[in-house]
Amino acid sequence: MTVVDRNDPTMGTSRSEADERAKRLRGRNLAVLAGLVGLVALFYGITIVRMGAGH
Repeated sequence: MTVVDRNDPTMGTSRSEADERAKRLRGRNLAVLAGLVGLVALFYGITIVRMGAGH
């Protein structure tokens, strides 16, 4: 008898469905990463401009 992980999102799906779901999640994760990197760059740029304006 094996232990079944009830939180496994691929349980009950075919291999191709699991691969497609993983591909969608990867794309979503990359979009979130791009958004976070953009915010960091924006905050960095604003900080540099404000520090330079004080002189």
